[in-house]
Amino acid sequence: MSVIVFDTETTGIKDAEIVEAAWIDIHGNNPYCERFKPSKPIELGAMATHHIILSDLEDCRPSAEFKLPEDVTYLIGHNIDFDWKVIGSPDVKRICTLALSRYLYPEIDSHKQSAMMYHLFPHEDARISCREAHSALSDVRMCLSLLNLLVAELKKRNIPASTVAEIWQASEIARIPTVMAFGKHKGMAIKDLPGDYKLWLLKQADLDPYLEIALRGGR
Repeated sequence: MSVIVFDTETTGIKDAEIVEAAWIDIHGNNPYCERFKPSKPIELGAMATHHIILSDLEDCRPSAEFKLPEDVTYLIGHNIDFDWKVIGSPDVKRICTLALSRYLYPEIDSHKQSAMMYHLFPHEDARISCREAHSALSDVRMCLSLLNLLVAELKKRNIPASTVAEIWQASEIARIPTVMAFGKHKGMAIKDLPGDYKLWLLKQADLDPYLEIALRGGR
């Protein structure tokens, strides 16, 4: 099980802890789903999203006991960096279906996982799949379905995507932004940013590594 599609439900955004984790392998087999008891309250926004409350978790293992299988080398997920950070940023490669969605379909109004399901599947089928959204196991199954269509689109555009390594490389390219997403130059093409602003950004300690690549002329 070296390649898994992975998702978590958490206590919130800041200093988040797992309340539910799920995965399946890249072939759709070996499903896993488990709930965990956090050491902190669940934020209202998170509770309203996944509908898990603390009383559901009384008999669960502590969140701190969660571990990935030792043989995992790739994690796949929609905005996978969030889930990766929640579990302690293990030394694995990440394939981000959110980045691939934005890269392949920049023209659509939303790249959320459920929105992508409606974009790429018949609406009746997407609605059935999305009814269980924000249940971790349902989310990983949706993500795998989405990944398969994204891979097909990559191949259609003659972008290598026949192996996991090639899909990861496509994801890495897709992660490199072309447009500023924040700040006084939000919306401007990164290649057109003033030179002094690029230099200022490059000096920031918390600079996103993929933005750094873009500022240095990558992609």
